[in-house]
Amino acid sequence: MRNSTRSEVDPFIVMDVMEAARRAEEAGRRIIHMEVGQPGTGLPQGALRALSRALERDAMGYTVALGLPALRRRIAQMYGEWYGLDLNPERVVITSGASGGFILAFSALFDSGDRVGIGAPGYPSYRQILRALGLTPVDLPAAPENRLQPVPADLVGHDLDGLLVASPANPTGTMLDREAMAALIAAAEGQGAAFLSDEIYHGLEYERKAVSALELTDECYVINSFSKYFSMTGWRVGWLVVPEDHVRVLERLAQNLFICAPHASQIAALAAMDCEQECEANLQVYRRNRALMLEGLPKAGFTRIAPPDGAFYVYADVSDLTADSRDFAAEILDKAGVAVTPGLDFDPARGATTLRFSYARSTADIEEGLARLARFMAGRAGA
Repeated sequence: MRNSTRSEVDPFIVMDVMEAARRAEEAGRRIIHMEVGQPGTGLPQGALRALSRALERDAMGYTVALGLPALRRRIAQMYGEWYGLDLNPERVVITSGASGGFILAFSALFDSGDRVGIGAPGYPSYRQILRALGLTPVDLPAAPENRLQPVPADLVGHDLDGLLVASPANPTGTMLDREAMAALIAAAEGQGAAFLSDEIYHGLEYERKAVSALELTDECYVINSFSKYFSMTGWRVGWLVVPEDHVRVLERLAQNLFICAPHASQIAALAAMDCEQECEANLQVYRRNRALMLEGLPKAGFTRIAPPDGAFYVYADVSDLTADSRDFAAEILDKAGVAVTPGLDFDPARGATTLRFSYARSTADIEEGLARLARFMAGRAGA
C-alpha cells in the first residue's frame, strides 16, 4: 500500500532527542532536559480542583465545535485585560491545541499549492503541517541584525499567499515591536497575503509586553494555546481569533475535522485563566532561569546568543564549535547528560550550526545543567 506524497514530512528532531533522553534515563542516568519547550510545572491547582468538581457532575461529552461559550467569553475578556481590546467572543474558536489551530487556519485560508512565508529559524511544525496539507512553505531567512525576525524586505519576490509570524518566537524568544509588526502586516497586505500571528508565548515576556496583531488589525488570524503560560501542554487546548466573517468557515471545518476540543481540557482551561497568581509565579521562575542562562551559557563557551525577550529559549550560534548540530547535541547528551535541540529543526539551511536551549524546567535543573555544560565544554577544549 503506497503512501501519499503529502505524508513525506520531516521528523520533529526534538522528539527524537526526547526519545534518546528517555532511553538514557531508562538505563539509569539522570538527564537534564533543556530540549523540550514544556513547562516544568503542571496544570494550575485551581484548574485541577475545578475539573475534579466538574467530573463529578458532567459526563464530558461533545461540546459545540467552536468550544464552550463560557471559555470563548473568558478568552475575549483576557484580550481586554492584556491588550485593552474589546473583542467579540464570537470571533474566538477553541481548538485541539495550537496544532489543531494551525490545521484549521491553513485549511480555511489556503488552497493546494498556495505559498505561505515562515521565518527561519522558526517552529518546525509550521513547515510540516503546510506540506501535509498540500501547501508550499516558503522559508524567509531572518538576519541576526534583525534579531532573527522577518522584515518586509524578506518578502520581496516570493509571491506569497500567506505570512505567518511568531512573537515571542520559537526558537529565539525574540519579539516584534509594534512598528515591526505593523510593517509586516502592511507588507503582507501589499502582496494580497493573509496574515497569521502565532502568539502562543504571550504572557511569557521579561522586559515589555508582547504586541498582539489584533491591536493593529482585525484582518488576521491569531493562534494561541494554553500550553505555555498556563502550563497545559498535554491537555491539548488552544484557540484562534479570526475575522467575524470567517467564523462559520472555521465552524464547518472544526465540526468535520475535530468535532470539538477535549471537553475536560476546556473546563480546566477556563479555570486556569483565573489562576493568575500561580501562572505569574511560574513566570518568575522562568525569569530567574533566563538570567542564569544569559550568564552561564557564555561562561560555558556558548557566546553567540540572541538574548530572548520572551518564551523560554536561548538560541545559540555554535558555528565556532561544530558544523553538525545534530551530532553535537548527541555528544552533549552522551557526555554531559544534558538534552538540547539541534537547530536543524528550526532552520534547514543554517541549523547545522545552531542549538536551542530551553529553560522551562526548575531552577535547580537549570543550575545543574549549566554546571554540566561548563564541565563538558572545558573537557572538550582540553581534549
